[in-house]
Amino acid sequence: MAEPRMLIDEPSVKGTLRRLFPYMRGERARGVLAVVVSLVATAALVAIAPVIGTATDAVLAGDRDGLLLAAAIGGGCVLVRLVAMWWGEILLATFAERIVRRLRDLMVKRLASAPLRFIEAHRGGDLLTRGTTEISSFSQFLEVHLPMVVSTGGFLVFSFVVLLVYSWQLTLAVLVVFLPLSYWLTRAFDRASGEAFSAEAAAKADVGATFAEGLEARETLRLAGAQPSWSARYSRDLARLLDRIRRTIRALNLLPLVSAIEVLTTSVVLLLGGWLVSRDQVSPGTVVVFLVGLRSLFDSFADAAGLVGDLQDSRVVAARLLDLLEATEEEDRPGGAEVPQRGPLTVDGVAYSYLSDRPVLHGVSVDIGPGDRVALAGPTGSGKTTLAKLLAGLYTPDAGTVRFAGHDLATMPRDVLRDRVVLVGQRVHLVSGSMLDNLVLVRGRPDRDRVTEVTAELGLTSWVASLGGLDVDLGTGGDRLSAGEQQLLGLIRAGLTDPAVLILDEATANLDPETAAYIETAIERLRDGRTLVVIAHRPATIERLPRVVRLRDGRLDPAVGVDAGPALSAGADPGR
Repeated sequence: MAEPRMLIDEPSVKGTLRRLFPYMRGERARGVLAVVVSLVATAALVAIAPVIGTATDAVLAGDRDGLLLAAAIGGGCVLVRLVAMWWGEILLATFAERIVRRLRDLMVKRLASAPLRFIEAHRGGDLLTRGTTEISSFSQFLEVHLPMVVSTGGFLVFSFVVLLVYSWQLTLAVLVVFLPLSYWLTRAFDRASGEAFSAEAAAKADVGATFAEGLEARETLRLAGAQPSWSARYSRDLARLLDRIRRTIRALNLLPLVSAIEVLTTSVVLLLGGWLVSRDQVSPGTVVVFLVGLRSLFDSFADAAGLVGDLQDSRVVAARLLDLLEATEEEDRPGGAEVPQRGPLTVDGVAYSYLSDRPVLHGVSVDIGPGDRVALAGPTGSGKTTLAKLLAGLYTPDAGTVRFAGHDLATMPRDVLRDRVVLVGQRVHLVSGSMLDNLVLVRGRPDRDRVTEVTAELGLTSWVASLGGLDVDLGTGGDRLSAGEQQLLGLIRAGLTDPAVLILDEATANLDPETAAYIETAIERLRDGRTLVVIAHRPATIERLPRVVRLRDGRLDPAVGVDAGPALSAGADPGR
């Protein structure tokens, strides 16, 4: 069995930036310009310390012109800083927003076209968390923290250069005290954090998934009296999340030690600077430059230390987003020969299993000609729905092939496949909005006139009018419609697509006579010129169709055969 590519709860963060780089295509020049402008703003800020030092020496020397020049240069630095910072923030924000929008659009596209087996193999809440909460967190990093990373990094580099130019002795003293302690702090944080951020992100996803599942099943839980057990499960997830958060906090508690490093370094500079001034090796202005520069330097270092947690968290989020994008990367399906509009649907030796040790279908072979009307029948669990999804190309067989007009569905371009074969399930997915909003959720985005035309062709105009027309609000997820009414909307969607093959999973819920009549009328009108395959759950449905494919335990029923007609269906278990 071809197992789906499973997502990793705690994917590696190594090479995250390199893996993100391809998604920045078209925006890299803007990103580079934004970084350059931000560094100019940072350089202007760093230049303030030398200006203050020069002004100090001018005051002590009674140099009025030197003081005025320093003031003018300082004013210019402030102006450059303001303009460059404003422009840089706009550029970085635009760069970040475009990247995030591209990632959001790509994620929606990938999830919408992901193999059904992949979607079914993962918790919906986990996919929802990665596609919404975590991408929002990554967006915040790009928009808020990325400018701070650029500014802080530039400030640290520029400050050390300025300090080195003014006094190598004082700079050496700063390095001797600052570098070992900062290196120790960084290593201690890395050891303490470890996989804390990844574990916290995974725990948050579990909490979100459990909450979403409980919300969706709220009615079932209430009727079964299972709320206490579900609450206990949710509490366990919350307790695990709390434990992961504690691990993260313990790591973050190391970062305030930056203040102690600052005090120690500043004390050393004051003592050594005073001694050098007394020996006329540096001017008082130089010591002032170091004091002002060190203050700004440690402010930046503190900011950098504070950003370490955010940066690590963002790396984890980015790794989880990339894991999802890479797991759902679309296979290259070359166009090849043109696929005819109509043709036979051929199943040749198909086998399929959801779990490697539990096959569902065993070597099934069926030929369905153009225009055939076929019922798929059999007991519950015989493989009817699985075979229907294989016929629709939603699953790829583990063995054998499914072909339409001689073309393998597994390699057929997806847009062509969706135009040729349509499956209308028992549960039709609806979104919050009007009936028209839901009906146009097909390829091509038909307009109102086309929807009205197809509705009339299927004999459903009066039914639509009885509900309030195309603009009627269907409620959250179509909860104002019965199962039969939802399937009618699915049939209208199928008519808008105009497929060669229509596969219908008959609703198992009891239908009122009027809705059942509408469904029968719509199917009769849809089948003209099309191949019709119905997953039949009622004997009456089997009797109406001239051909029956009966399954038992994932195989064609040898006692009935492939081409059993209505006479063989009497009294048979249709597999409700």
